[in-house]
Amino acid sequence: MQLAERVQSLTPSTTLAITAKAKALKAEGHDVIGLGAGEPDYNTPSYILDAAKRAMDEGMTKYTPAGGIPELKNSITSKLKRDQGLNYTNEQIIVTTGAKHALFTLFQVLLNEGDEVIVPAPYWVSYPEQIKLAQGNPVIVAAEEENHFKLTPEQLKNSITSRTKAVIINSPSNPTGMMYSKDELEALGSVCEENDILIISDEIYEKLIYTDEQHVSIAQISDALYDRTVIINGVSKSHSMTGWRIGFAAGNKDIIKAMSNLASHSTSNPTSIAQYAALAAYTGSEEKVEEMKEAFKGRLDVLYQRLVEIPGVTCVKPQGAFYLFPNVKQAAEQGGFGNVDEWVKALLDEEKVALVPGSGFGSPDNVRLSYATSLDQLEKAAERIKRFVENHQS
Repeated sequence: MQLAERVQSLTPSTTLAITAKAKALKAEGHDVIGLGAGEPDYNTPSYILDAAKRAMDEGMTKYTPAGGIPELKNSITSKLKRDQGLNYTNEQIIVTTGAKHALFTLFQVLLNEGDEVIVPAPYWVSYPEQIKLAQGNPVIVAAEEENHFKLTPEQLKNSITSRTKAVIINSPSNPTGMMYSKDELEALGSVCEENDILIISDEIYEKLIYTDEQHVSIAQISDALYDRTVIINGVSKSHSMTGWRIGFAAGNKDIIKAMSNLASHSTSNPTSIAQYAALAAYTGSEEKVEEMKEAFKGRLDVLYQRLVEIPGVTCVKPQGAFYLFPNVKQAAEQGGFGNVDEWVKALLDEEKVALVPGSGFGSPDNVRLSYATSLDQLEKAAERIKRFVENHQS
C-alpha cells in the first residue's frame, strides 16, 4: 500500500527515539534519569479534579458545541482581559483538543499549497511538521544564541517573500525558555504590519516566568497587531493538565469560525468533562500555579549553576517555561564525538541520563533538559553529565 505523500514527508521525532531507548533501559533495571519531559511533574490541582468529578455526576458527559461550551469561552475571554487587558467575544474563541490541535487546525484553515510560514529556530518540533501537513512550507530562520535565540526584525524582513502568510512567535519558548520584551515584539510587529503577515502567538508557557519581567502578548501592543494576531494557549502547562487536552485559539472571528467548522468534521468537541475542569482552572485560585512556579524557579537556579560549571558547556539562562537549552558542541568535540546527537546517545548509554538532542528543534549544537522533575534527580543528573564529560576529555 502506498501511503499519502503528506505523511511520508514527516520528520521522525528524535525525542521519541531517545524516550524509547530510555524506557527500554529502565525496563532492564537501569537507574535512568529522564530529562526529556514536556510536562509538569505536579498533579492537576484538587479543585480542578473535583470540578471534573462534579461534571460527571451531573451528567455533563454529552456532546458539546464543536468550538467549546459557552461557559468556558466566557472564562477564557475573562482570563485574556484580566491577564493581558485584551477584549474578545465568544465568537473570537475556539476551545480545542489541546493547544497542539489549535495550531494544527489553524494551519489547515490558513494555508494553501506553497504558502510559507516563518519559523524561528530553535522551534517546537511540531511547528514545521504541521505546516507541511497543511501543504505549506516552513521557512526556518536561525535565531542566534548571542541574541538569546530570538528573531530580529531584520531576519524577519529578509525572510519574507510573496508567499509568506504568517510568522510564529513562541514566548516564553520551548525549547529555550527565552521571552520577547515589549520593545522586541513591537519591532517584529511593525515588520508584520508593513508586509501584511499574520502573527501566530504561542503563549502556552505564559504563567511560568521566573524573572520580574511580565509576559507581553504581541496582541496587546496595538489595535493593528491585535487584528492580525491569533493567540494560542491552554491549561496544559499552567495548571499541570497536559493529559486533559484543552487548549484554545483567540483571534479574528472569521478564522475562528473556519477552525470551528473544521473541528466539527474532525474531532467534534473537546472532551466535555475536561472542558468543565478547564473552566474551574480559569475561574479558581492560582495559588497552586504560583506554588509550582516557585518550585520550578528553585530547580532552574540550581541546575543552571551546575551545568555552566561543566567544561565545554555554555548556557543562556532562560526566563520561563521549564527547559534549559545548553550548547554542548565543545564538550562533544573534545570528547571525540562526531556530533551532539552521538554525544546524547553515549550519555544515555554510559551514565543513563536522557536528554533531547537539539537537532530536533533546529539547533544541532544544543540539547534540551527539562527541570520538571525533582531537585534530587536534577542534581544527580548534573553530576552524571559532569562525570561523563570529564571521562571523555581528550
